[in-house]
Amino acid sequence: MQFSDLDLNKTYTYADYLKWTFDERLELIKGKIFPMSPAPAEIHQRISTVVANELYNNLKGKPCRVYSAPFDVRLMRKSKKDKEIATVLQPDICVICDLNNIDDRGCIGAPDIVVEILSPGNNKKELQNKYEVYEEAGVKEYWIINPYGKTFLKYILDENGQFQSTKLLTLGDEVTSSILPKFTLNLDEVFAD
Repeated sequence: MQFSDLDLNKTYTYADYLKWTFDERLELIKGKIFPMSPAPAEIHQRISTVVANELYNNLKGKPCRVYSAPFDVRLMRKSKKDKEIATVLQPDICVICDLNNIDDRGCIGAPDIVVEILSPGNNKKELQNKYEVYEEAGVKEYWIINPYGKTFLKYILDENGQFQSTKLLTLGDEVTSSILPKFTLNLDEVFAD
């Protein structure tokens, strides 16, 4: 099967996703196919490496783990059965503290923290489509990094299951997390050239 054989108007599941053998990378959001960019820009990869390294160093000896894309995150509504999972994402970075959510195929259920780095052309997918499914799934913190505007926005899940945004952060600011009490991310280092 080729990517061009797929009907982009059809709804698919994780069971379908597992059968595909083509090279194109994609994500499923509520059963709909969202193609991914061929390869992220250098600035995207540089920022991803800095953030993942800071998280990794902070998590040493703690029960949480950090993963970088490509790493499948399967968000289910009711069942963990492959044929009933309609959302499969590959966040740029995710932190998972409930190790029961990790299996040999990735993460099943909501990570505690999801980090997405914007690329030209993916803003709607990251800011609207993924926002909705991350909120519905119960992701505790959703971080959005804009490398071109040098900004950082964090959404925190409140007690009613709704995301609340923090103020927009930029150069000179530091990011903290209630999930990782001793974690600090210096945005001057994240956005350094």
